[in-house]
Amino acid sequence: MGKLFGTDGIRGEANRHPMDANMAFAVGQAVTHVLKKENHTTQVIIGKDTRISGYMLESALEAGVTSMGGVVQMVGVLPTPGVAYITESMRADAGFMVSASHNPYQDNGIKIFSGSGFKLSDEQESQIEDLVLGGGLPEMVAPPGRMGRAERLTDAIGRYIVFLKSAFPRSISLEGIKIAMDVSNGATYKVAPAVFRELGADLTVIHNQPDGKNINDACGSQHTEDLRKTVLETGSLIGLAFDGDGDRLIAVDETGKEITGDQILLVCANQLKKEGKLANDLIVSTVMSNLGLSVACRKLCIAHHAAKVGDRHVLEDMQRFQAIIGGEDSGHMIFLRHHTTGDGILTALQLVAAVLTSGQPLSELAGLMDVFPQKLINVDVARKPEIETVPEIVEAIAEVEAELQSNGRVLVRYSGTQNMCRVMVEGPTSETTQRCAAKIADVVKICLS
Repeated sequence: MGKLFGTDGIRGEANRHPMDANMAFAVGQAVTHVLKKENHTTQVIIGKDTRISGYMLESALEAGVTSMGGVVQMVGVLPTPGVAYITESMRADAGFMVSASHNPYQDNGIKIFSGSGFKLSDEQESQIEDLVLGGGLPEMVAPPGRMGRAERLTDAIGRYIVFLKSAFPRSISLEGIKIAMDVSNGATYKVAPAVFRELGADLTVIHNQPDGKNINDACGSQHTEDLRKTVLETGSLIGLAFDGDGDRLIAVDETGKEITGDQILLVCANQLKKEGKLANDLIVSTVMSNLGLSVACRKLCIAHHAAKVGDRHVLEDMQRFQAIIGGEDSGHMIFLRHHTTGDGILTALQLVAAVLTSGQPLSELAGLMDVFPQKLINVDVARKPEIETVPEIVEAIAEVEAELQSNGRVLVRYSGTQNMCRVMVEGPTSETTQRCAAKIADVVKICLS
């Protein structure tokens, strides 16, 4: 049996191993056992998005926790960052989020937060995996008199709304401001509209009728077509698109054009710099960020660090270099002065505040960064030797880099979960980028397939 945890918790097709009720039960048991302390009852928060399989998995987690003597607070449908916030603010020992983020409804997953609101460390995940896969959990259950219980926390949404509103500047009013919003039939469908309406926004909301199967279905942060139309039809200042579990934001400007995560990151960082609040004048992104971000940062005198792919690596490097803002081009942003994890609604509030404070439309602010044409080609491979040990690939990369010089870049890396090599090239034109990426991909295919 292989490793359970991927880059963001455990994920798979619902009702199939490893995302079935048996596994969720065992994970609930293992986490409770790992967190067990003498003379202390383990307290756990459980939330979910709107997938139909969430009912089964949250119940299985609850059963696992209570079988080990833990106490569960059920918060129902709540965004992932909301679960992280409730876990930390209520001083619980851990928080479970049942979600597969931007995946289709057929998939589901389990994300786990520590009591501090941060995701678990690699060591903690390994300890949990060993317990789940080791088969010894049935012998560790609590005796009948020490079993736990479950309660429903009815004011979790209200608590989270208050937290989000507190992160929005009191000096700014949204009264009469037209905003369009796509909640992806997901976990933000109640919270996000409530936050913006309570702040006074004239809001138009789409894809806010979840039925258990329509989460992320042609909507949300990965499919902004409907939102772009809505922005133009309503004359909105901005469009805000969340993913299924609410930890990502992709925006649409007033002209109906989609704004990337890198551009959102830069707009927010530049506003913080203007206000003298950008710690160390530094932002953190990943190596997959568009080359245009680095170029724009140099022009704006903002230091830029590129972390490895994954929000965990972004957070680690933010803490290491004492940065307060970081994120991924996918729209996953971390504002460390406000929260411990990526939060789409919080990001939306910061972006709207930046637009209103600047007095410029989002289209102009996004223009601070020129997005370089990018081509990504995934090549199936039979083996994964170090790229540097394959002379033909090294030569092909060197030839492309020599052609592009400072007007582009090349990134060739293996997928962490599939037998696949990802060839990414950015360049001055779409034609050049496509040709250069294909040149390297062809060599990779010959050498490694």
